Amino acid sequence: MGGFGWILDLLFPPRCAACQVRTRRVAFCAACETRLPPAAASLCTICGLPVAGAVTDHACARCTRRPPHFARARACTSYRRGEANPLIEVLRRHKYGRDITCAPVLAGFLATHAPLVVDHDLIVPVPLHRRRLRWRGFNQSALLAVAIARQAQRPVDVWTLARAYPTPPQVGLGEADRRRNVAGAFIVRQPPAVDGRTILLIDDVMTTGATADECARVLRRAGAQRVEVLVVARALDHT
Repeated sequence: MGGFGWILDLLFPPRCAACQVRTRRVAFCAACETRLPPAAASLCTICGLPVAGAVTDHACARCTRRPPHFARARACTSYRRGEANPLIEVLRRHKYGRDITCAPVLAGFLATHAPLVVDHDLIVPVPLHRRRLRWRGFNQSALLAVAIARQAQRPVDVWTLARAYPTPPQVGLGEADRRRNVAGAFIVRQPPAVDGRTILLIDDVMTTGATADECARVLRRAGAQRVEVLVVARALDHT
């Protein structure tokens, strides 16, 4: 915007994406940043959920009993139902309110707070079915994937992993129903694009991990060497 940037800032002053207080740039203000729950001291080395009472990271009982197809999942922050969380409020406005102005804020937050090193061969977003994409107008996971890829200087592929058919929303479903809901819902269009490669799968929110696990399953079946998952927020409860 060059020399006209100050004019836009004067007419449309930057504000916090959550509380709308004026800020120097469109992002979360310092007060809203402090309201985001910090990462737990000890996490499951696989799914990334907090392990109660643990001194060091180790695989949780659920992942030991039923290992997922992804090697590791990590989130920038976590949340519980009913708790005030400015990040979740912005995520919901972006995803369900179709507020595209939230995209750079969420992408910047993910890129800045990513709790793992992004050194993967390929970055892949969780895809939307074309019907949902037409309704929403954008794939929020793809926008996040592009931001991470740009920062890490890694290639991003928004085409190879696709939805084979539309599925009902996962909201309100338990873990078993979520797994059934997404079983067979994803395909890899060009297996050579992922064959032998390490994949970073990007999504906005992870709840039970059913969607990420199904995506990782088809990517591994298509030849991917390893799949890791990175999300903005992780739900600590569901249903």
